[in-house]
Amino acid sequence: MQRIILDVDTGIDDALAILLAVKSRKLDILGITTVCGNVSLQQATDNTCKILELADAPDIPVIAGAASPLTRQSHYEHRVHGQDGLGGALPDPAVSKQAEEGFAPDYIIEQAKLYPGELTLIMTAPLTNLALALLKCPELPSLLKEVIFMGGVVRGHGNITPTAEYNTYADPEAARIVLHAGIEKLTQVGLDVTRQTLLNEATIERLTDPALRAYVAQSTEIYINRYEQMNGIRACALHDPLAVGVALAPELVGRQSYYVDVETASRLCDGQMVCDFQNRLGQQPNTLVCETVDAEAFLELFINALNA
Repeated sequence: MQRIILDVDTGIDDALAILLAVKSRKLDILGITTVCGNVSLQQATDNTCKILELADAPDIPVIAGAASPLTRQSHYEHRVHGQDGLGGALPDPAVSKQAEEGFAPDYIIEQAKLYPGELTLIMTAPLTNLALALLKCPELPSLLKEVIFMGGVVRGHGNITPTAEYNTYADPEAARIVLHAGIEKLTQVGLDVTRQTLLNEATIERLTDPALRAYVAQSTEIYINRYEQMNGIRACALHDPLAVGVALAPELVGRQSYYVDVETASRLCDGQMVCDFQNRLGQQPNTLVCETVDAEAFLELFINALNA
């Protein structure tokens, strides 16, 4: 089983990613680190603890990280994820599971040193925690097996601005640090592929655990309504779960190596991920960009894991 750390800002699709990672029983989850993003750091941490309780996995450590982007103001996405980040699906404020002591960037460094060459980071949030870890530990790239991050869009339109995907928009400076850190295997899972992995109400009905089915149906209602409003399709994209899916079954996606950067100083395009498809800039490739996905196979993997 591959050793992983999940890094999340637990909103609706992060929660589904956590459920997939846990229920697959194919990943050694060393810990889950949290960061400010869709919701505040405290809300993301509480939500993560709630989801682990729902998944009957309370022993997985949760470690809180950055409470704000590196240099910018926080930008929460309550319109998409609801005020609590989970679409109101787990309204009980009491959380029996608590986060561990520590700071997420330090935890990432510690685990990478403990398991050199064996650790995969799956990042489904703004990349603030990893950027801080890289600034503190410049040798970190040589210690990691792979970084898989959900973020950016390289051929299509954004989902927070006309050009930017939310995670790269929320902390573009952090994304730029990660892209330029020299990570040997850095996989980008962007909107270009995640928008093809659509979860609809009929698919949710295939979940066999009544409590899990009820949670997924309730939590995704606001998500599906928002996606229908913006895209005219009554479904929601499994953005963050696909990043976990790539770790579980790399053959689900087709990847190509390109030089990728992020805009950090634009009046209109901050957070835009720029992929040099034709090597116009003459730079060495730094990112494996997911260009294709077997959406049907991924949806089967997702449903089967949650039903296991």
